[in-house]
Amino acid sequence: MSYLVLARKYRPRNFSEMVGQSHVVQALVNALTTQRLHHAYLFTGTRGVGKTTVSRILAKSLNCTGVGGQGDITAEPCGVCQACRDIDSGRFVDYTELDAASNRGVDEIAQLLEQAVYKPVVGRFKVFMIDEVHMLTNTAFNAMLKTLEEPPEYLKFVLATTDPQKVPATVLSRCLQFNLRPMAPETVLQHLAQVLNTENVPADPQALRLLARAARGSMRDALSLTDQAIAFGSGRLDEASVRTMLGSVDRSYVFRLLDALARGDGRTVVETSEILRLNGLSAASTLEEMTTVLQRMAVLQAVPEMASGDDNADPEIAETARLAHILPADETQLLYSLCLHGRGELGLAPDEYAALTMVLLRLLAFKPSGALAPTALAPAAQIATGGSAAVSGKKPLAELAVRSQVESARASAPAAAPAIERVPEALQGAPAEVVTATDPLESSRLGDAWSQIVNQLAAAEAIAALTRELALQSELCSQEGGVWSLRVERESLSQPAARERLQTALQLALGDPLIKLSVEVGQVTDSPARRNGIALTEKQRAAEALIHTDPLVVDMIRDWGAKIVPGSIKSVSS
Repeated sequence: MSYLVLARKYRPRNFSEMVGQSHVVQALVNALTTQRLHHAYLFTGTRGVGKTTVSRILAKSLNCTGVGGQGDITAEPCGVCQACRDIDSGRFVDYTELDAASNRGVDEIAQLLEQAVYKPVVGRFKVFMIDEVHMLTNTAFNAMLKTLEEPPEYLKFVLATTDPQKVPATVLSRCLQFNLRPMAPETVLQHLAQVLNTENVPADPQALRLLARAARGSMRDALSLTDQAIAFGSGRLDEASVRTMLGSVDRSYVFRLLDALARGDGRTVVETSEILRLNGLSAASTLEEMTTVLQRMAVLQAVPEMASGDDNADPEIAETARLAHILPADETQLLYSLCLHGRGELGLAPDEYAALTMVLLRLLAFKPSGALAPTALAPAAQIATGGSAAVSGKKPLAELAVRSQVESARASAPAAAPAIERVPEALQGAPAEVVTATDPLESSRLGDAWSQIVNQLAAAEAIAALTRELALQSELCSQEGGVWSLRVERESLSQPAARERLQTALQLALGDPLIKLSVEVGQVTDSPARRNGIALTEKQRAAEALIHTDPLVVDMIRDWGAKIVPGSIKSVSS
């Protein structure tokens, strides 16, 4: 006897065997039980999700006579009566399947409709099943409209399509429509395990996960790939053989790339890309696997308790959770978007591996700089003793010269409101509090050091967005035993994610991994944003005074009645 492929051997014979389509099964079972039957059904969905299978089960339910031959319409066809066996084998004279892809003209539809005038030969109902109905021509659709709207009581239409958008609205309005959804990988995995257990084929769980993901929601594709994997692995499914057959990228490469991107390690990124080239692994598959992992990471970051609901037997969940912890949520979203769009660029490049390398390097280029040299900022011990931050012999990533500016400002301005000569360009666009003459600013050596550190971090782009705002709007209250206590006025700034990113930036910049941040809400009297605001205010006043006392401007106002437009004077950074 010839071998029967798994997709046909394990085709569901009744509604109870249907997998992943409970919403359709429930509606049809209830309709059959109450005998509230529509005359035309339209099943839509991607390939391999059960459209034809549901049609055959529905035909058996309508024509089943039961084991004793006296049955009526039922939601549980017996599978042993003559009608059920004939429908399963494709020999039932009152069940007609028409492939509209190859019989799409008006003549074929007219020939089918000619049979509608005759009552069923052996069954209770005639069932016309038209597969890929969207392939019919417009004239063919028009030819069947009247019969489809008012068929004889013994005739049922079942239409199936993968593209319902191409079906005319006049046909859609005459049908009861059901959308069969793509199946989740977990559903496919469970079904494959049952099938292979019945077939006595040993299989690795990870191999089944690869097949379930490769099926992309289609159970038929999953069973066909399983057939291929059994042949490829000589009767056994193991992860290595299945991965080779599918040409999929080992997740270890993906985890290595994401870990290198999280650490900003460009060398490892390029070396891993070269390994992929040498092994002949697909660049598109690499980016696809990266987007899958990044999606799971984003879910874990947004809803940490979802980690307990994942498949604990999956060995990849622990590594995914680790990467979700070390990679900030905003960078995860950025990497996901770049990987997703990078797949479309592979075909435009002369070499897909070169395109893959460029996409990965772009991820590094757009990654916010999260690390400074440990010598760029003052050690925490100096802050604890109240000393001002000192820059070592090596110059920081961005040359700010804040220390000399602060010292010169202190020498020329009152201690209560120190003026800062120059504000780093990185801070020009940062939102700062409006500081007026009535805003008290209680200067301290902790405040001096904290302001210098924050300005250097901001200028070097080591902090950004909400993290930079937290640093600028906070006051360093104390530093004891490696714990830095910050105070902010708005509770919205005290976000755990922003605090952790600021803590990481300080650890990297100061070379001290033991630094811990605590943030409290209260009144702030000395923050980098207030100092920067005072500096900007003083600079603006100096600029206005310079213009108002300029001899040329004075002469023009006196002789020509000129006026200075309010708000038109802007200070220029030196």
